[in-house]
Amino acid sequence: MIQRTRRLQVWFIRVCSGILVWACLLQLVSVGELWHPRLLTGLAGSTRMWVRVEDPLPPSPPPLVPAREYTSNGFLKVSCNGGLNQMRAAICDMVTIARLLNLTLVVPELDKTSFWADHSNFEDIFDVRHFIDSLRDEVRIIKRLPKRFSQRYQYQPLVMSPVSWSNERYYLQQILPLFSKHKVIHFNKTDARLANNGIPIELQRLRCRVNFQALKFTHEIEALGNKLVRIIQEKGPYLALHLRYEMDMLAFSGCTRGCTEEEAEELKRLRYAFPWWREKEIVSEERRSQGLCPLTPEETALILQALGFVNTTQIYIASGEIFGSERRLAALRATFPRIVKKEMLLGPEDIRLFRNHSSQMAALDFMVSVASNTFIPTYDGNMARVVEGHRRYLGFKKTIHLDRKRLVELLDLHQNGTLSWNEFSVAVRLVHERKMGQPAQRRIADKPKEEDYFYANPRECFCKSTSCDDLLGPGNTTTVEPDMPPKTGFYVDV
Repeated sequence: MIQRTRRLQVWFIRVCSGILVWACLLQLVSVGELWHPRLLTGLAGSTRMWVRVEDPLPPSPPPLVPAREYTSNGFLKVSCNGGLNQMRAAICDMVTIARLLNLTLVVPELDKTSFWADHSNFEDIFDVRHFIDSLRDEVRIIKRLPKRFSQRYQYQPLVMSPVSWSNERYYLQQILPLFSKHKVIHFNKTDARLANNGIPIELQRLRCRVNFQALKFTHEIEALGNKLVRIIQEKGPYLALHLRYEMDMLAFSGCTRGCTEEEAEELKRLRYAFPWWREKEIVSEERRSQGLCPLTPEETALILQALGFVNTTQIYIASGEIFGSERRLAALRATFPRIVKKEMLLGPEDIRLFRNHSSQMAALDFMVSVASNTFIPTYDGNMARVVEGHRRYLGFKKTIHLDRKRLVELLDLHQNGTLSWNEFSVAVRLVHERKMGQPAQRRIADKPKEEDYFYANPRECFCKSTSCDDLLGPGNTTTVEPDMPPKTGFYVDV
């Protein structure tokens, strides 16, 4: 019995000694790394512990900009409505309004009830920490309201929708006084709530700072988007085609050209199913003649040919599911066989986490469209306009803004034999010689809805002067010669 006890004591001493030796060795490694990171490299064996010693340290984050000191007049909570790019513009506007009124902004809520039914939160699409930190010298942003203002404590904020296209005077005179009574105001709609024009240049430039610098996609989206761009660019220059021939667009606009009777009825039922799509009875051909319909895939093929794009052009389709699927893409693919989509270029595992999240998929299309050699939207919706503005900001990259009203006239004349192919092609190119994303003034109209959209041409944000007339010099124009398109390559520089 005594002998067994001694053996246990010896075994216990050996175990404790071993633990002590390992602890000392670990301390030695730590001290050695502090004095000289390579000092103990020679001791590295095959264990995981030694491999980690040699791993380079991650780069230090950039220092934070000094926070702006101000007395907050209250909390602004916002619920964005619409698709990704409509919400993106709205977020820029809401930051600007919070700065103007000296408010504390709660990280915006994203739309989860629209046609796309995407349940992504802000932090699922944008880098929320970067968003907060990069704007701290302008406005205080918090992730959630303080507990005392939560529903749990039966606090009810004032819920309202600001008047559309309002300038800074409206917010200073009509909205700011409300915060003296209601410490929290919830804007339940944010689309187009700030004017395009007529507001101070410092507010315009803040909108751009949010758009181009603070709204950074998450690491996962950035990594996959960059991978997608790299795959396409390895195959040569490419055209990003925002083919807006999708079910929601067709139902909303009432455009059914090329659809079967069954498809037209399906689109009509969808339009009636959404109460906020106010206009119900729509005559498709009238809408098309007014230029209010997205081009069909068949029409798009003819227009691209007329613009001089050859059949070897690599085309990335930036869109959701095309209505009618591959059947409707047949004519376009027959003319331009090098058509690619993200689902064709990425493996199932790459996009597994993005499926059923339309806004995250739209973020990938946004990145590919901004990086493209040429960008052409077939409808001037929010993505088309926001991408165009982003490409202007990056040096007026080629964006062909299609004049659909004039194009449908030319298409009909060509298809009924009135215009020959040569005449049609020259006419199409002449129509668009000043619609290629070159510097231009924003059009200011009597009605806000008829003005040029700020985010499509945020010219105050890429010029130094207050007038921005320096952008309109003769060296900053793009012209198209009315001759025949070349036999190879794009007819415009890519």
